[in-house]
Amino acid sequence: MLRITPYLGIIVLIVSIAGLWFPILGYFLLIVFATLMITSIFRGRWFCGNLCPRGSFNDFWLGKVTRKKKIPAILRSFWIRIPIFIAVMGFMGYRLLSTQGLVNQIGMVFVIMCLTTTIIAIFLGVGISPRTWCTLCPMGTVQNLIGANKYPLNVNNKKCISCNKCEKTCPMQLEVHTSNKKADCIKCERCVLSCPTKALSFKV
Repeated sequence: MLRITPYLGIIVLIVSIAGLWFPILGYFLLIVFATLMITSIFRGRWFCGNLCPRGSFNDFWLGKVTRKKKIPAILRSFWIRIPIFIAVMGFMGYRLLSTQGLVNQIGMVFVIMCLTTTIIAIFLGVGISPRTWCTLCPMGTVQNLIGANKYPLNVNNKKCISCNKCEKTCPMQLEVHTSNKKADCIKCERCVLSCPTKALSFKV
């Protein structure tokens, strides 16, 4: 996790709320989309754990009021995630085509999408766990598909004492110290920092 990560959540509120009066703010989402697509090629979902404004908002804002329940396993299924991706991208594409190329209207489409998904993220984050939306996030799903095997978490089984401290700190509620693939690992390094035996590390 970067030093700036905890403060990025404010961007979500600026775009979602101020964007209703200043639609040009919606274009910030294009920067986000471009950045996450590029980083996913080399580091998978690293963007989600380090630079994502909504991820920061979920962790450091919703994390203070969440019920901290277990994220339902079904929400991780691609049978759920792919239809959501198609629905969100299809709806956004339809709205963009209806703008007739007007700059402010295009910006407003992005603002409304940001506001809508933020509201959903808040309900899921408060009712279940902060990163619940991140298991469904269309952009997170794309990063998963592009860079699932990039910058993987390495577990040194000789050092691991199965204390489960890593899993308790994982915001995505993954089985950190197992040999299972962790395509949805957001590379926030909280597990690495929490490991008392230094059994965890990320491989470039």
